[in-house]
Amino acid sequence: MAGSQEVFWARLTAAEIQSRATPATIVLIPVASIEQHGPHLAVGVDTVLATAVAERTARRLAEAGTPALVTPTIWSGLAEHHMAFGGTMTLDLSTFMALVGGIARSVARHGFRRIALVNGHGGNTEAIASSAIELTRNLGVPVVGLTYWLANADTFGAILESQPNVMHACEAETSMMMALAPDCVRADRIAEAVPRKFAPPAPPGFKRSRGFDQMTDTGVIGDPRSASAAKGERLLDAAASRLAEEFARPELWA
Repeated sequence: MAGSQEVFWARLTAAEIQSRATPATIVLIPVASIEQHGPHLAVGVDTVLATAVAERTARRLAEAGTPALVTPTIWSGLAEHHMAFGGTMTLDLSTFMALVGGIARSVARHGFRRIALVNGHGGNTEAIASSAIELTRNLGVPVVGLTYWLANADTFGAILESQPNVMHACEAETSMMMALAPDCVRADRIAEAVPRKFAPPAPPGFKRSRGFDQMTDTGVIGDPRSASAAKGERLLDAAASRLAEEFARPELWA
């Protein structure tokens, strides 16, 4: 059938989508943001990366025999903390939750019974977790929420040299953008992206709101100077491998 190997929802016809609405099909909804990423990265980083991780995960699932689809990425998220640096778009919490819920609800109404919210923006993390809980209760189908680098803390930590996991416009994100969209990386400005001042976030277990302009003078947290496209490919492959492995477990959806 035409489109039988396609994983992107938007590239299929309605009939082709409906033919895949089986109990085993996993629908991945990438959720991201448009926000500043320092002087060296385009503002679409989180959208590019969340989309790529979801696509690679879906293709791994399909190759292993688990049907999967990827909806269009939700490109606007909760990014108020980045507004001071410019170039950022943000939603309020109620609008964001309604948007995520509306898309998940549409997917469920078409007969799909396994939905995953694949988050690629730190500011969305808690809201995505809450959305997954509420949507599972309200829709009567399992909705799993995750932030891809938090689900890969061990694998990412083994690859990165200067940090334990994804920070912001850092070694990790710069590497992955070098691999996926090198035209969105301003290599000649990487050195100036390294923050000269940095106020650490609240300690583990604590949460408070703080603008990035209060935390870093460059809009960056971390050091992107050790980034490379090869490292980015390793990170992307690790993320997709872990997510595909977890999504393929029947226990996750039981």
